[in-house]
Amino acid sequence: MPAPDATAQTIAERIETLYAQPLVDLETLAGLNPDGSMLAALLASLTDLQFAERNIAFQRQRLRQLADPERKIDTVEAGHILDCARRIAESVATRDAHAKTLSGVLASLHRVPAPDAKPEPTPATSAAPVPAPARAVARTR
Repeated sequence: MPAPDATAQTIAERIETLYAQPLVDLETLAGLNPDGSMLAALLASLTDLQFAERNIAFQRQRLRQLADPERKIDTVEAGHILDCARRIAESVATRDAHAKTLSGVLASLHRVPAPDAKPEPTPATSAAPVPAPARAVARTR
């Protein structure tokens, strides 16, 4: 089984790679414009992902305590076990949603070459531009 925070750690490393800076520096940079940058949005979602992973680990540990073979499980304990299981399910769904969104966004982003580096031609950049389709003229009479 992977470490409880393996997904968040992988996403954090991808963000660091994308921005070519450690996460601590990126958090400071994002703090300068917390409401209007892609970096701030990525880091906010990463924080939510990390919280979900920590909650999964906490609730799993609590569930193990509640379901210990040495404990007597009565009606109250059964309610706690069900609540713990529900919280795990909610946190897993939250983690998976954030991981999917962050992975999709990170897959769509790429590093821009340094200004002194010449970009390599790609099929998308070497082809002639495609003209916009002609707009139909609406008749007024």
